[in-house]
Amino acid sequence: MGRKKIDAELYSYGIYSRWNRNDKDLPKLIKITNEIPLELDIEFGYVIRIKGAKGKRIQFEIDHPNFTDENGKVIPPFTGEYFVKSNDYEFFLGDTIWAPIHDKKGEWKLTTWLDGKILYQKSLYIRSSVNS
Repeated sequence: MGRKKIDAELYSYGIYSRWNRNDKDLPKLIKITNEIPLELDIEFGYVIRIKGAKGKRIQFEIDHPNFTDENGKVIPPFTGEYFVKSNDYEFFLGDTIWAPIHDKKGEWKLTTWLDGKILYQKSLYIRSSVNS
């Protein structure tokens, strides 16, 4: 018996509504863009739609500009993993700009793996001024 094909698409990326991580609903897309304004509480990232991967493992990394913690240590990229909960699954990977905002400017590279293979990788750029 052949293995079931997994289908995935980068559904949307850019700026989203504020996301409550405890809510099952993903944030709503506000604007598709690679350029994110440097403003407090802006939610940004991407949504991937995955079909046929129930029970598979998604790993992610958000590689961000160098900023430091309260002790002056550079914070490493954010990483984690989830298990795909259904055969028709949507996954949001993103972050929000928080204070102080000056050190959040630059490239944010978002990467998602499925069972150890890169599924999608996208760079979003936090800019001081963004043209509409």
